[in-house]
Amino acid sequence: MYEKTKNIAKTGEHPTGTTPLSSKSDIPSYFNIDPKAAAGRLGDPIDTARFAKAAAFGAKGREDLAKRGYAPDGRKRLRKFSTWEVCRYLIPVAAAHLRRVLKANPDLPQGTGEGNSKWFTLEEVLVLRDHFAAEGAANKEYKSWRPEGLPAKVISVANFKGGVGKTSTAAHLSMSAALDGYKVLVIDLDSQGSMTSIMGGQVEDEWSTAFPLLAKDFAQHLKAENEVRAAKGQPPHPFDETLSEALEVSPRNLIQSTHWPNIDLIGAQLNLYWAEFQVPVWRLQSRSWPLWDALTNALDSEGILDDYDIIFLDTPPALGYLTINALAAADILIVPLGASFLEFDSTGRFFDMLYSTFASIEDGENRARRRDGLPEMKFEWDAVRALITRFDASQQTDMANIIQAYFGDFMATYRQDTTAMVGQAGEEVNGIYEADYRAFNRDTYVRGRETFDRTWAEIKEVLLGTWWRDQQMMEKDQNDG
Repeated sequence: MYEKTKNIAKTGEHPTGTTPLSSKSDIPSYFNIDPKAAAGRLGDPIDTARFAKAAAFGAKGREDLAKRGYAPDGRKRLRKFSTWEVCRYLIPVAAAHLRRVLKANPDLPQGTGEGNSKWFTLEEVLVLRDHFAAEGAANKEYKSWRPEGLPAKVISVANFKGGVGKTSTAAHLSMSAALDGYKVLVIDLDSQGSMTSIMGGQVEDEWSTAFPLLAKDFAQHLKAENEVRAAKGQPPHPFDETLSEALEVSPRNLIQSTHWPNIDLIGAQLNLYWAEFQVPVWRLQSRSWPLWDALTNALDSEGILDDYDIIFLDTPPALGYLTINALAAADILIVPLGASFLEFDSTGRFFDMLYSTFASIEDGENRARRRDGLPEMKFEWDAVRALITRFDASQQTDMANIIQAYFGDFMATYRQDTTAMVGQAGEEVNGIYEADYRAFNRDTYVRGRETFDRTWAEIKEVLLGTWWRDQQMMEKDQNDG
């Protein structure tokens, strides 16, 4: 073996011209690679045009794969829910009682199907839920609580490490909330557009994304600043066509309905990434523009917070300007991470960058505010929950316990298990709630669904607690006033 290796080194050739490791050898596969044969397997050098070809293939594949979950007519539709699912997961009534109520109230949705096995659309389930809330037992909760007179809660799902389950978590939480009867808006801030694909959204260009909302906020700021400059006899800042067009955009123009009756979407596509380059240019043009408030201002000034119960923000895997806007707009921050050292380490650095970024903004803003005799500002979040995703109890329990110990009250108590059902639904570009349980063993479906049901239960508890606290403060203010 030594002589053969020595001869190969001298000639630069391998006798077979192939990878030398065979089933009979103990030498690792990275030894004895023949440079000449390796060169022969290379194609021509890659120029930029080749990336365009790869991108075209990728776009076609993405479209084909995304449409796996579509109906034959090319549209995405939400499946129907069986009597068993309605009574187990959506409305707390016995199946026999539901059948009696439907028989006594023929004006209610009756479902489709033969015999006792009826199937209902989610719209029909929501109608049935309203009926039971009005006519059902007083000691049962048929509809989820939502205080009147308070705005929607904004929930951002963020971590600057990719592959931790941000989009999957945001998608399933939005679906959980919708099944619970809440009206939901999902805003995809990731230019990869994965959330948009899951929701079946169609986005032509950046003007159908959140980009014009940032542009509009800057345009309004610049317009007001130019009015001040004009009063002082100073020349105005330049106002280009992009800013003029942005002033005409409303979030309502960007919102599209989805195949879920109570989930709407502001989608994303690749050109949304342009915001990461354009925002700092605008900031240089006007240093007084609070760029971090652009998304918050758009949701607030246009009344969007009054149109929905919950707004989910799916962020890119980076702490850029889009993520900063999402974090500043959030009432509740959810940080998914896996139970590994690298993800624990990355998440700790994410929290460090959050501190550095927002503390720096506070410091700079408050210096100016103190100088002008204005009250100081500070960023606040109702709650933060770090959520362990893709959890394998047989291998990751020790690391999960360590993460839990170090992050303390930031941690969600439930760890989101990895299940085959999640992977199968992902291949269909669907959420698990969109999967027909008849495609699984009943126990497999129940276990897979419980993974996200328990996550939603914990986040819902945080949501309701923050709403209740806000309601108490509102009532106190009204009484004091």
